[in-house]
Amino acid sequence: MRNKSQCLSFSLLFFFIFFLFSYHQSQAQPSTTGYTCSANQTTYPCQTYAFYRASAPDLLDLASIADLFSVSRRMISEPSNISSPSSPLIQNQPLFVPITCSCKTLNASYTISFANLSYTIKSGDTFYLVSTNKYQNLTTYQSVEVVNPTFVPTKLEVGDVIIFPVFCKCPNQTQLRNRVNYLVSYVLQPSENLSSVASRFGIETQAIIDVNGNNIRPFDTLFVPVARLPELKQPAVAPSTSPSAETPSRKTERKGVIIGLSIGLGICGASLVLAAGMWIYREALLKKKREIEIDQEKQKLQFNKGGKDLKDMEVNFMADVSDCLDKYRIFKIEELREATDSFSEDCLIQGSVYKGNIHGEIYAIKMMKWNACEELKILQKVNHGNLVKLEGFCIDPEDANCYLIYEYIENGSLHSWLHEYKNENLNWKTRLRIAIDVANGLQYIHEHTRPRVVHKDIKSSNILLDSNMRAKIANFGLAKSGCNAITMHIVGTQGYIAPEYLADGVVSTKMDVFSFGVVLLELISGKEAIDEEGKVLWAKVEGILEGNEERKVKRVKEWMDKILLQDSISMESVMSAMGIAIACLHKDPSKRPSMVDIVYALSKSDDLLSDISDDALSSSQVSAR
Repeated sequence: MRNKSQCLSFSLLFFFIFFLFSYHQSQAQPSTTGYTCSANQTTYPCQTYAFYRASAPDLLDLASIADLFSVSRRMISEPSNISSPSSPLIQNQPLFVPITCSCKTLNASYTISFANLSYTIKSGDTFYLVSTNKYQNLTTYQSVEVVNPTFVPTKLEVGDVIIFPVFCKCPNQTQLRNRVNYLVSYVLQPSENLSSVASRFGIETQAIIDVNGNNIRPFDTLFVPVARLPELKQPAVAPSTSPSAETPSRKTERKGVIIGLSIGLGICGASLVLAAGMWIYREALLKKKREIEIDQEKQKLQFNKGGKDLKDMEVNFMADVSDCLDKYRIFKIEELREATDSFSEDCLIQGSVYKGNIHGEIYAIKMMKWNACEELKILQKVNHGNLVKLEGFCIDPEDANCYLIYEYIENGSLHSWLHEYKNENLNWKTRLRIAIDVANGLQYIHEHTRPRVVHKDIKSSNILLDSNMRAKIANFGLAKSGCNAITMHIVGTQGYIAPEYLADGVVSTKMDVFSFGVVLLELISGKEAIDEEGKVLWAKVEGILEGNEERKVKRVKEWMDKILLQDSISMESVMSAMGIAIACLHKDPSKRPSMVDIVYALSKSDDLLSDISDDALSSSQVSAR
């Protein structure tokens, strides 16, 4: 009898698990492999939103969800009516997550619209699990396979970067005229119908049917047409809940599954839920413990002058840069103090950079705090004639400083030559050559480093000129290795910052292209990137190349540096450079040229086809400083 009872229990348990699995399989796999679009539709790409629900155990805070969608926390909190980006969330709390929707042709017969989101595979991840659990059916594993043809779904490795195509659509011109500004991506839940979704967004049910049709099943993505996002009702303070807690709406969704099961199956189900809850709770505790351990490690890194932690910091720093110890010279702090007269103001070049003579060699010595490690790691990856060369470094644990020692560039910054040395102007050939040098340097860091390096602070004061007036890019203090990332910490110099970085924190090589466009405008106009009234230079060239050729040339002549007009120059060359600069400043980063294209376009100038004598570049117009 006991064996029969055990057999019956295991049978009931197996049947329950099989039932849930079969139900999930039948309900959670939309048949669609994407939503088609027209590659010629002018409204693509567009900014839209996905409706998302916070979920335990890993996605109950804005930071985790923001990382999943490659946006900042504030970009979610503001449209979602959440007062503080650091507020904890509750299970199923509704959110609006911003996404950039594009129409892409993947093969001859497959053109769909989606947001291109990168996800790094972790242990246990599959295309199906990430699509259904983390992205909550906003995409399907079938589409993931199509978008990532080089990856075998059964042979994924931890660390693989996979594109997950979150489904989206952009309004067409007719919808825009009818005040449909967004088509919000929304996954229909089993407990919902089109009427309840329409009520949530404050629109008519027919409006949803007009866009999506009437054959919509649970877990399908539908697109909700709205003029503006509705105000989400959020809890005043998100209560502290255990990861396994369930809200009434969650229970409602599961009600259809539970009805009809016998008491025995209910007991089995409750046991499974309890076990799952205990496992989730345990994982949450372990996660919290790991976070506390990380915080403790960070606290250990905090140091006071003369303390033991300073010595630990030095050891850690040396370990971090061990790969380049044989590549760079390690200077002694005594050498630097002697070279700079104990870092006196007489040796100060600019900011925290000093000029120093060490054993007869002149160097530029940059004083930093311990965060020099990142800059040093990036600099060891690059080696190009149009980048300022790093010669070595020095660590001073007593003062908690690190020093980077660079080659000394004789003629100072381009900013000084354009805006300070008014009596020592640069001719057009020299300016054009400087532009090409900078473009070559940027092309190198964008195309020949892996992962790609983004400088993030291209400006005329970070472009140095050597004794032959050849340009070198300096100051990699803000540089980032790897692009298409999002940051909330906006840094840079006003007047040079790309709009998408300033607005959304998007880091890409195209932000360097934008900054280069501003520098090119400086070279053509002789004007500063931002004037005394706070107006940016790039905004003043809007429409300058509109109209017929005669009108374009007239406008450019009125706008360009008057010093250049005193020499015999090719206006065709200037007009070409002006066109390149404006192309670099396009508000849509995807429509800006690459540095490869820029180098090619600038190098075709007639002014560079003739020989440029050394005298033309040095003695008559420049003097080493």
